[in-house]
Amino acid sequence: MKKIVASVGLVAIGASGIQTASAQALGAADASKPWSVSATLRGFYDDNTATIPNNFTLAPGQHRDSFGFEVSPAAALAWSVDQTTLTLGALYSFTHYANIPIGSTGHNDNTFTFNAGLTHAFNEQISARVSDSFVIGQEPDLLRAGNTFSTFQRVSGNNIRNYGMLGLDAQMTPEFGVSFGYDNAFYDYKDRGYGFNGTGPGAPVQPSVAGALNSIQNRAHLEGTWQVLPETKGLLGFQFTGIDYNANELIGGYYDPFVPGNIAAPVYSNGRNSREYTGYVGAEQNFSPELKGSIRVGGSYTEYYNDPGVSGTWTPYVNASLKYNYAPQSSIQGGVSYDRNATDVVGAGLPGTTTLDAESAVVFVALSHAITPQLFANLLGQFQNSSYHGGTYNNNEEQYYLLGLNLEYRFNQYFATSVGYNYDNLRSSSALNRSYDRNRVYIGVTASY
Repeated sequence: MKKIVASVGLVAIGASGIQTASAQALGAADASKPWSVSATLRGFYDDNTATIPNNFTLAPGQHRDSFGFEVSPAAALAWSVDQTTLTLGALYSFTHYANIPIGSTGHNDNTFTFNAGLTHAFNEQISARVSDSFVIGQEPDLLRAGNTFSTFQRVSGNNIRNYGMLGLDAQMTPEFGVSFGYDNAFYDYKDRGYGFNGTGPGAPVQPSVAGALNSIQNRAHLEGTWQVLPETKGLLGFQFTGIDYNANELIGGYYDPFVPGNIAAPVYSNGRNSREYTGYVGAEQNFSPELKGSIRVGGSYTEYYNDPGVSGTWTPYVNASLKYNYAPQSSIQGGVSYDRNATDVVGAGLPGTTTLDAESAVVFVALSHAITPQLFANLLGQFQNSSYHGGTYNNNEEQYYLLGLNLEYRFNQYFATSVGYNYDNLRSSSALNRSYDRNRVYIGVTASY
């Protein structure tokens, strides 16, 4: 089982979703027709269904682990005519847990994914593209829109993530070109309403996931290209990113019965709003028809305009990837990135001490290998190190490890079976105190037409 999520300039790998169907389920694979339909049935065992910290003490009747099954029908369309290509894909997943995950209200999860893409070449010099990815789900890898995780926790409920992107490429001369892009990410988590971490006067506000992460994130970039050599292209670009937190909830402060509203030093969601300005240089290189790579390196300046007590800050910016198609139906790709990102860690105390965001370094690798014409192996891995900026948890770090292993045997073009294992590990600082491990195994069958 695997999922590949595209982000600007980098392909990120999500290896942790038992509910997520394979990437092939959302793309028509049979060249003889533009559409395809499929259905997958899987049984699984999950030893930490709710990503509960290792030191969490279970109440009577609660279960950390569970057996279960998943049913996932999907349909896809890939249609081309002249200079236009349209792709559509829809996947519904019903997951049943024998033991109710902690924090959930029932045994069942419902996940829905819809992807759409349209590309059009106006002529040999100018082309445009537009795409959208809409998800209702619970798993952190399914709900992210880029290569970094904002939360490492599973969140129960019908949480929504939508990621839309459009771009325009123009080759002005044989040597010089320009690319413009815009993307928008929308997050709507259903875990709403703040609480208190303790009782009585002085108890700090405990924000909800919605209060910490519900947002609209806009990004625009302008990039110039220069064909230095036949297989080498130089890049010079600028990128703007704006994050607007829109839950309008309290995420900080503490209980005080003697002040209006009973909340002293209140901090609201939009107190973490930010604008980031990034400049970079880079290159794209075709080492051979099978080996291609790209790199972008620069710096970012971020300002937090709703928190006058916080100065703007500089951050390195890196985005690089490499892909090698070393044999028919076999490839390996990897990448690294470094940038700022939103986080569910808030750490808000007095005004001006809120954890504003995180600096995250990400490394990923994905291997797909055809062992025989019918047997395929996939390995997916990702590492993320996040260092938090501001607030109670300033400079605290967390490391997140993902590993996915999958074997698939295709009896024919209509029927396949697969078995796999996923491992998630969060290593948290003693102050954050939310480290956990998660192991999942699954076996299933897929029918396609």
